Amino acid sequence: MYERRKHPLLSRAEFRKRVGRHGLVALGVLLFGLGIGVLGYHFLAHLSWVDSLLNASMILAGMGPVDPLPTDAAKIFASCYALFSGLAFIGIVSVLLAPFVHRMLHRFHAEER
Repeated sequence: MYERRKHPLLSRAEFRKRVGRHGLVALGVLLFGLGIGVLGYHFLAHLSWVDSLLNASMILAGMGPVDPLPTDAAKIFASCYALFSGLAFIGIVSVLLAPFVHRMLHRFHAEER
């Protein structure tokens, strides 16, 4: 997917396409994680769809839950989902930054030659 050390830098148009593809992957991971949270809050905490979306969004954004959780199963789910959300955040940021970091490192190697 990435050019090798001895290859020239991608053109700006190709680089924009790469950034766009990485953005779509990050969006897909975000939506997948949000979907897991919405389903879990809806079926385990018995929240409405809108409240489930709100709680999942707040956890995924690192803000914390909004509604109290009525059952132990919902509390265990929320705990696991919060841990998952932290890892998902790190993964999403990594995917978004990868093309820029790679281009910067590739440019350093190109200047050495």
